[in-house]
Amino acid sequence: MRNLKGELLCLKTENIKPNFSELSRIYGIDRRTIKKQYLGLSNDKEKKKKISVLDKYKDLIKEKLQIPGSNKKAVYMFIVMNVDNNIGSYSNFRKYTQKHYDELITKNVDTHVRFETEYGRQLQFDWKGPITLRNKTNKVFEFYIFSTTLGASRFHTFIYSKFMTLESVERCLIESFEMINGIPEECLTDNMSSIINLSEKEFTKEFKTFSKDMDFIPKKCKPHSPETKGKDESCNRFMSWLYPYQNEFETENDLINIIKKLNKQINLEVNQTTNMAPISLFRIEKEYLKPLPNKQVINSYLDTMIPAKVSNTLLVYYKGSQYSVPKKYINQTVKLSVVDNKLLIYYNKDLIASHNISNKKFNYKEEHYIEGLSSSIKYKDNHDINELAKKNLELLDKFIK
Repeated sequence: MRNLKGELLCLKTENIKPNFSELSRIYGIDRRTIKKQYLGLSNDKEKKKKISVLDKYKDLIKEKLQIPGSNKKAVYMFIVMNVDNNIGSYSNFRKYTQKHYDELITKNVDTHVRFETEYGRQLQFDWKGPITLRNKTNKVFEFYIFSTTLGASRFHTFIYSKFMTLESVERCLIESFEMINGIPEECLTDNMSSIINLSEKEFTKEFKTFSKDMDFIPKKCKPHSPETKGKDESCNRFMSWLYPYQNEFETENDLINIIKKLNKQINLEVNQTTNMAPISLFRIEKEYLKPLPNKQVINSYLDTMIPAKVSNTLLVYYKGSQYSVPKKYINQTVKLSVVDNKLLIYYNKDLIASHNISNKKFNYKEEHYIEGLSSSIKYKDNHDINELAKKNLELLDKFIK
């Protein structure tokens, strides 16, 4: 080829038109290739820049990958489920992100030994959170996800909760049992403080009673070995799918529906260990579950008491209004119950305050307000504080509706 190029250069310099057929016989190269070489055309085909269908979403992909807790799979599922379901395979998406955004991905290098359980034998449960997401108006929603996984099928349930109390665990487990329409032989968790007495390293009396009523054996992970419930930890990683929904919803109900939608999709995803979707194996495992307890037993745990956290203003929120409790319950979680148009506020089993249901924005009991005022204004005597409290309460009633 080098000799051919030299000869062509000489012919071109002398302004002599080459005999391409003759040159083809001499050098054993196609005459058309020689002609292209003479005319200055490249023998290599011009490589056209391949345009990816993902290019139009490059800014969205980058934005979602930068959200703490998000990952490639989460962003891929967000786009497929909400933006465009024709962006190609996840394999192609992964290659695209590796090429353009790999520096944004946090890689998990932890490893755990797998183990298998019999159908209907075990359900693993745990909390994920607190998770913080902002809606379209930038309002902050802080919440927890109660996740469960059946040991054999890897069938997952995810339930939204504002609290991690004993009542929250019981409610979420009942909802999970109702979703799978049965009860496993045993339920496994780690040292969950709301249901385990950490000093005695035993389940609380209340949770043991609940377990007996629901007909399952409660079990704890081995000390320092959370990997024994690794199947549930693995499903928790799926909750990273939530993070791309930052600023993508409006109400709490929207958020709950997003979780339900993701829950359904997760159970359709092929599991890397079983090579089957959880929903497929669940059709087998559900036949091995024990029946649910009767409705009377279930309803006894689903009371109407509403958990609420006491703010540093001594108030708890209920349906647009706020109601006071004694000062010592600041930052504690109390429970609200409504009976005969009265709001009853409990801490554990103790009734700590009661109020008439009101349309007023702030509903302070005078003794609660005086107690709070006394701790913030220490230089006044009791008479002055009482007078100031009455005056302030009158102003609240008059000007704040």
